Amino acid sequence: MKKNIGGIERLLRVLIGIGIISLAFVGPKSPWAYLGAVPLLTGLLGWCPPYAIFGISTCRK
Repeated sequence: MKKNIGGIERLLRVLIGIGIISLAFVGPKSPWAYLGAVPLLTGLLGWCPPYAIFGISTCRK
Protein backbone atom coordinates (compact mmCIF):
# COMPACT_ATOMS: atom_id res chain seq x y z
CA MET A 1 0.00 0.00 0.00
CA LYS A 2 1.46 3.28 -1.11
CA LYS A 3 0.32 6.25 0.97
CA ASN A 4 -2.09 8.50 -0.90
CA ILE A 5 -3.27 10.86 1.86
CA GLY A 6 -1.26 13.95 2.80
CA GLY A 7 -0.39 15.13 6.30
CA ILE A 8 -3.10 17.74 6.90
CA GLU A 9 -5.82 15.51 5.47
CA ARG A 10 -4.63 12.62 7.65
CA LEU A 11 -4.86 14.79 10.76
CA LEU A 12 -8.35 15.97 9.83
CA ARG A 13 -9.54 12.42 9.15
CA VAL A 14 -8.24 11.22 12.52
CA LEU A 15 -9.89 14.11 14.38
CA ILE A 16 -13.19 13.71 12.53
CA GLY A 17 -13.15 9.94 13.09
CA ILE A 18 -12.58 10.37 16.82
CA GLY A 19 -15.33 12.98 16.95
CA ILE A 20 -17.84 10.74 15.21
CA ILE A 21 -16.94 7.69 17.31
CA SER A 22 -17.35 9.75 20.48
CA LEU A 23 -21.02 10.16 19.57
CA ALA A 24 -21.48 6.46 20.36
CA PHE A 25 -20.63 7.18 24.00
CA VAL A 26 -21.96 10.71 24.53
CA GLY A 27 -24.67 12.55 22.68
CA PRO A 28 -27.22 10.57 20.68
CA LYS A 29 -25.46 7.22 21.43
CA SER A 30 -26.28 5.81 18.01
CA PRO A 31 -24.55 2.69 16.69
CA TRP A 32 -24.09 4.61 13.42
CA ALA A 33 -21.34 6.51 15.19
CA TYR A 34 -19.06 3.50 14.77
CA LEU A 35 -18.81 4.45 11.09
CA GLY A 36 -16.33 7.02 12.39
CA ALA A 37 -13.84 4.15 12.30
CA VAL A 38 -13.58 4.60 8.52
CA PRO A 39 -12.03 8.08 8.52
CA LEU A 40 -10.05 7.20 11.65
CA LEU A 41 -8.45 4.12 10.05
CA THR A 42 -7.79 5.77 6.70
CA GLY A 43 -6.18 8.69 8.51
CA LEU A 44 -4.00 6.42 10.64
CA LEU A 45 -2.97 4.26 7.69
CA GLY A 46 -2.48 7.14 5.26
CA TRP A 47 -4.19 5.12 2.54
CA CYS A 48 -7.70 5.50 1.15
CA PRO A 49 -9.11 2.74 -1.12
CA PRO A 50 -11.30 5.06 -3.27
CA TYR A 51 -8.30 7.36 -3.80
CA ALA A 52 -6.30 4.34 -4.99
CA ILE A 53 -9.06 3.26 -7.39
CA PHE A 54 -9.39 6.72 -8.96
CA GLY A 55 -5.66 7.51 -8.89
CA ILE A 56 -5.99 10.44 -6.48
CA SER A 57 -3.17 11.41 -4.14
CA THR A 58 -2.93 14.36 -1.76
CA CYS A 59 0.66 13.52 -0.77
CA ARG A 60 3.42 15.87 -1.79
CA LYS A 61 5.68 14.42 -4.41
